[in-house]
Amino acid sequence: APHCQVSDLLPIGSHQEPPQENGVIQSTQGLYSSTSPPASDDEPFSTYFEEKVPIPEDVTQMFSFRKLWAFTGPGFLMSIAYLDPGNIESDLQSGAKAGFKLLWVLLGATIIGLLLQRLAARLGVVTGMHLAEVCNRQYPTVPRIILWLMVELAIIGSDMQEVIGCAIAFNLLSMGRIPLWGGVLITIIDTFVFLFLDKYGLRKLEAFFGFLITIMAVSFGYEYVMVRPDQGELLKGMFLPYCENCDSAQMEQAVGIVGAVIMPHNIYLHSALVKSRQIDRGNKKEVKEANKYYFIESTIALFISFLINVFVVAVFAEAFYDKTNIEVNAKCNASGSPHTDLFPLDNSTLQVDIFKGGVVLGCFFGPAALYIWAIGILAAGQSSTMTGTYSGQFVMEGFLNLRWSRFARVLLTRSIAIFPTLLVAIFQDVQHLTGMNDFLNVLQSMQLPFALIPILTFTSLTSIMDDFANGLVWKIGGGVVILVVCAINMYFVVVYVTSLNSVALYVLVALLCIAYLSFVCYLAWQCLIALGVSCLDVSCLGNRVSNNCHAVFIEEQPAYDT
Repeated sequence: APHCQVSDLLPIGSHQEPPQENGVIQSTQGLYSSTSPPASDDEPFSTYFEEKVPIPEDVTQMFSFRKLWAFTGPGFLMSIAYLDPGNIESDLQSGAKAGFKLLWVLLGATIIGLLLQRLAARLGVVTGMHLAEVCNRQYPTVPRIILWLMVELAIIGSDMQEVIGCAIAFNLLSMGRIPLWGGVLITIIDTFVFLFLDKYGLRKLEAFFGFLITIMAVSFGYEYVMVRPDQGELLKGMFLPYCENCDSAQMEQAVGIVGAVIMPHNIYLHSALVKSRQIDRGNKKEVKEANKYYFIESTIALFISFLINVFVVAVFAEAFYDKTNIEVNAKCNASGSPHTDLFPLDNSTLQVDIFKGGVVLGCFFGPAALYIWAIGILAAGQSSTMTGTYSGQFVMEGFLNLRWSRFARVLLTRSIAIFPTLLVAIFQDVQHLTGMNDFLNVLQSMQLPFALIPILTFTSLTSIMDDFANGLVWKIGGGVVILVVCAINMYFVVVYVTSLNSVALYVLVALLCIAYLSFVCYLAWQCLIALGVSCLDVSCLGNRVSNNCHAVFIEEQPAYDT
């Protein structure tokens, strides 16, 4: 439980230090884990940080492109989560089901994602630790373990989609000769190889990710140019927040867009990636400058990812909105496609996923469209699989304080996510994965509070963030945004569960929901105290030492130059 503390009595830089026991700082009124950063910037056990990129000195300019280039990298790796196969599938389904009507939802979700990524980057820059490390030092043992398990579930769910996306791409490129499980095995092997590219230099690894993003932009951009969507309808759908004549299926798709774009493990990932630059955290000016350039870089990266997502939505909105199965079947039959059996001879609306999406593009626009689509999906799956592996390593290292060898940690984190994926690939047919993808989207939606609530909690505490703590506007705005996002995703979960039509499953879900909501309420309680709602802090009841009694997390941090 949190303990009240009059933090103003010990300003940063004071030589009066609270007593310590086994490396944990004790306050005079309670005990809480320290958020003191590692004693040294050298972190021999950390993945991705064997080298740190130096920042050029340029004191004469308010803005420097040289500095922006030095900070460029983490934001683009983070943006890959906005381009994973789960997002691509959500995009194409949005276009096929609702046309251009939901582009404004995609735009809004991307902007919300940018604001949340800003909080993650600031936490990493200011404290020198990523979110998992801060959670490890702040939450008691039982909540910390539960939180770790929830985040691992989110990573596993995301990783399954990404690896299966790669496997589907291999299947399309080989005209079905490579089965789904074979594609999964290929993905496992090449992911291990690519992950060790950082041994040849951090900037080379970041350049490789940039190359994969470029492949996606070119591939999906080609499809966009070839289909030639109506630009007027596209702009109308993007900037008019209205969905004319939308039914429940289209509204559920809108909810699914938000769930696909904002992913919990990406908050943990971004807070870790920003540690890869040489920043003197004892210098307030350097910290402020790093926050500025990271935000600019993240904005550029997410703008590019947004454009790529728009390409996919627009292609399927223009070409396949309101198409029926019988129309597609006739077109595929005329083109000689071997996949006409995917589309039954009825007048029901076309249902697509990333596999069927490639097939229908090939039927309507020729084999080149199918192969280029598959190349884009492969780049999306491969890049997001690699960043998902980094997320798993950062989360496991942070929550469990692992100090294993690099290879052992890569093997463990990779195996945890790959094993269930391989089982699914062996026992599932490539043409029947949509239902599983819906389940995985629900799984990740349920894990969102376990990233969003902690990041708002810790970035709102002056005892952790000092002058860089969230102001009143960010506290209120962040709280409202997180509440709305979590509510939207819970609606998505409820819609999915009610579609199962099983009383036994309803009872099981109800029991799980009680435990789930209890833990979310615990995290929300801690968050509200951090936001300044001191009346909720039961340990402060009756305390008259301070009129502003609130929970704080004590840290040791170098004093800023003043």
